[in-house]
Amino acid sequence: MRRYGARTISASAGRTIPGSSSRTMFNEGVAAPDPRFTMANERTFLAWNRTALALIGGGLAVEQFLNTGRVARLAIALPLILLGAILAGASYGRWRNNEQAMGRGETLPPSRMPAMIAFCLALFSVAALVLAVVHAL
Repeated sequence: MRRYGARTISASAGRTIPGSSSRTMFNEGVAAPDPRFTMANERTFLAWNRTALALIGGGLAVEQFLNTGRVARLAIALPLILLGAILAGASYGRWRNNEQAMGRGETLPPSRMPAMIAFCLALFSVAALVLAVVHAL
């Protein structure tokens, strides 16, 4: 037996599936997901976090460098920062749900995050356009 953190793994837990050289079985006889899928899921998680950081950084940049009134800066900056924070939390939930589904051998649940981000960014773009036009007049 080997101990990993709070879990104890017995030697029989890592048995190989008959006819397979590299995949192992989980507790209920379900084949372990290919490590490439797990790594791809992690890369997707990291990509969502890069997007979240970009939104937060963009919001901070708007607050610091946009040459308008304080209310206009906050009207653009705060939603960007909030969206970045929400996206960071949602990306972890998405990563965890995908890992669990792959571990159970199920299909991956659909994601609403791309639609949410596209809608919010379109809304922010319209708001920024309105502010730019108002500021130019």
